[in-house]
Parts: sequence; C-alpha cells; structure tokens
Amino acid sequence: MRFLVKARMDTERANELARQGKLGETAGAIIAEQKPEAVYFALDDGKRTAFLILNMDDPSELPAIAEPWFLAFNAEIESQPAMTPEDLQKAGPGIEAAVKNFG
Repeated sequence: MRFLVKARMDTERANELARQGKLGETAGAIIAEQKPEAVYFALDDGKRTAFLILNMDDPSELPAIAEPWFLAFNAEIESQPAMTPEDLQKAGPGIEAAVKNFG
C-alpha cells in the first residue's frame, strides 16, 4: 500500500548539517535506502520537509522508514495511506455501497 510520509526536519539539526555540508548527503543516503516512488522537498510550517511516496506492505515497516529521519534530522513524522487515480477507481464499489447505505 502506498503511503505519504512527511518528515519535517528540526531547524537547528538541519542547519547544523547544512553548515557541515552534509544536509543533502544525509537526506540522499536515507532516500537511497528507502527507495521512494517519489520524493519532494518543500517548506511545511516554515521547516524543511521531505514528502515521500513509499510502498509499505505491512505496518511493521514504518519504524524502518521513520527512524532514519528521527535520528538524522530529529524530524517529526506523519504518515497516511495514499491512493493513485487507479486505486480510487477500484474503490468505486465501496463508495457506491456507502452512498446506498448511508447517503
């Protein structure tokens, strides 16, 4: 199942790595290990943030995703399931049943 994982980096820790010239190297090492489907960097609430689309087959995989970001960047992590347009199409019968029963 695809998940959107948001890793919001601690500013002081990210600044420290930037001053050492290791910010991109550290993020790149984590990304190389995790092999996300997509990754984007942006500001979120004024903090450096990585947005990753990852496939997880089991919830027990989440610590392996979160821990590198915790340890390297003292990051705050959020994770939620995400769907592609194809996934939404597959969900159609369930949506229709909910509308019939509760709509």
